Amino acid sequence: MNAGRKSITLRLTLLFAAASTAVLLALGLVVGDTVDRHFVEQDMAAMNGRMQIAAHLLAGARSPGDLAALRQHLESEMAASHHGLGGMAVAVLSGEDGAQTIIRTPGVDFPANLLDRSRIADAPRVWHRGEQPWRGIAAPLPTGIDGWPPALVALAIDISHHERFMASFRRTLWLFVAIAAMLTGFLGWAAVRRGLMPLSALRREAAAVTASRLDRRLPAESVPAELAELAETLNDMLARLEDSFRRLSDFSGDIAHELRTPLSNLMTQTQVALARARSADEYREVLASNAEEYEHLAHMIGDMLFLAQADHGLVVPNREPVDLAAQVRELFDFYEALAEEKGVRLSLEGKGEVPGDRLMLRRAIGNLLANAIRHTPTGGGICVRIEVAGNGAVILSVENTGETIPPEHLPRLFDRFYRADPSRRREGEGAGLGLAITRSIARAHGGEITVRSEPEGTRFELRLAK
Repeated sequence: MNAGRKSITLRLTLLFAAASTAVLLALGLVVGDTVDRHFVEQDMAAMNGRMQIAAHLLAGARSPGDLAALRQHLESEMAASHHGLGGMAVAVLSGEDGAQTIIRTPGVDFPANLLDRSRIADAPRVWHRGEQPWRGIAAPLPTGIDGWPPALVALAIDISHHERFMASFRRTLWLFVAIAAMLTGFLGWAAVRRGLMPLSALRREAAAVTASRLDRRLPAESVPAELAELAETLNDMLARLEDSFRRLSDFSGDIAHELRTPLSNLMTQTQVALARARSADEYREVLASNAEEYEHLAHMIGDMLFLAQADHGLVVPNREPVDLAAQVRELFDFYEALAEEKGVRLSLEGKGEVPGDRLMLRRAIGNLLANAIRHTPTGGGICVRIEVAGNGAVILSVENTGETIPPEHLPRLFDRFYRADPSRRREGEGAGLGLAITRSIARAHGGEITVRSEPEGTRFELRLAK
């Protein structure tokens, strides 16, 4: 395994752990902020309540002496327990500049910005004096003394207990988040491992497929739906590989057989010729026979080279108007002697023209005619029909009255070296490449070839685009 390549298990585990940690962190922040705001709201409710009491007392003062008398009353109100957390600090200042202090809780240092009338705000202020935190508010409250400006009343709560609680709460919360992130990461790893078990099973099944066991298939029906399509795709690929491997194996066997026979003939004739001294005419006869075998080999190799080029898309036909009827008539002239020798009738019906390579199309039609003459019995007939189909395609069909080809042979008639009757392999029928070449030529022209065999005869149909 490549050390720099992360496994799916690791990636999914990290992704799951990261997502879980992010959610827990967000949840922790929301919870922490909610608790902190709850304390702020609680403090504000308490200070606003005390502020209303102070407003009521100040409104009842009718003289500076009354203000002085309020000191004890206000201090007792502020000293009352605030949710069990102790009292509040209070400062009451009079005068426009706040120079006169009416009440101030000893030991509590209110910040200057809180006591500044021009900077009074609705939000509470938080400050520290030493290690002690405070939260406070201030508001101008009118007195009952005629002509006096409103007194500035500032209230403050010691929030040390709140901050200690929040610090402890946050430590506990982040510890829980860290443990939960590690736990979810481990659970994610276990879940991913279990979820990928079917994939591991597929890997083991795929590893068991070898060249000698291409018939094995992956169990698509026993894997999850997400992997079923992958398994079916791999099974389709294995089926294609099995078919290609079988065809390649058959092709190798066929080509070895086709080459062995002429080579054996050449070796035998040469050894016999060299066995004793012979006349010049006898040597000439042996060489002529050898030349015939060489020609057969050269022809077969040329056909195989053509098919190899066609398989790789290297056969690019020229595009010129080709009169199919004219090509058929010329081929009739070529095969006339052979047809007459076998007592086979040749006929042509229809006409048509297609764009294509004249020599290639002539070769394809010639292969079909040669095949038809070969399999038509004496007294039979071969009819070539040229028709124009409804979609504009031109159909050239070659029908013969030969024996019916069994249905199981029809799908493989265009395979290389395939013969429906193997016993006729060396009866002058060629190498068995003619129909394969015809199909390659048809496909190179964007067409196709089909075959149908019935008791009335066999029909090869070459369909070409016009």
